Amino acid sequence: MSVKVNIAPFLTHLTADHELVEVNGGTVGQCLDGLVEEYPGIREWLFAKNGKLNNVIEIYVNAESSYPDELTKPVNDGDELQIVIMIVGG
Repeated sequence: MSVKVNIAPFLTHLTADHELVEVNGGTVGQCLDGLVEEYPGIREWLFAKNGKLNNVIEIYVNAESSYPDELTKPVNDGDELQIVIMIVGG
């Protein structure tokens, strides 16, 4: 099943400047695994050492947050994921 992943501008240097990448998967996690398989350098930005999403990464599925399901949230053929980096600090 084909899913489009919109890459945050801050990360496009890791995807050969592609802002949109098509991957296959039935869940957000499977889609991100496919993205990492194609562009291994993006792994450290997306995932913490424990395998969960980094706390500054938010994934949206068709413009709706995947939280709290995050990696286990199901996706359908033609869905679009958006990778968003939340700015933190104070």
